[in-house]
Amino acid sequence: MGQNRRNIGSVYEKTAREYLVKQGYEILEYNVYSRAGEIDIVARDGAYLVFVEVKYRKDKKCGEPLEAITQSKRRTISKCALSYLKKHRLWEMPIRFDVVGILGEEITLIKNAFEYCGIGV
Repeated sequence: MGQNRRNIGSVYEKTAREYLVKQGYEILEYNVYSRAGEIDIVARDGAYLVFVEVKYRKDKKCGEPLEAITQSKRRTISKCALSYLKKHRLWEMPIRFDVVGILGEEITLIKNAFEYCGIGV
């Protein structure tokens, strides 16, 4: 089950990357791992370094994909982003957290979906 879920996630993360490129984003990295967790996509959108979370749902039975971005998930993504900024020494770059929700075939992009949630910047 876990591997199958991972394979499905990879397919929709690729769909999200393609969508973001069409929206003018430059994809820098994807599936970026740190001790804190994983960031699905790291991209540039104009002057911003953007950390993108991708959520997929086949249908609404399990809720809307964007509802899956809990406070806990926001903290995890924020910690991963901080780790990324430290590793790449990108302190001066403005950052943003975007979410791509995929429900069936419908794609929704929410720019600046949430603020940094964590300690010390």
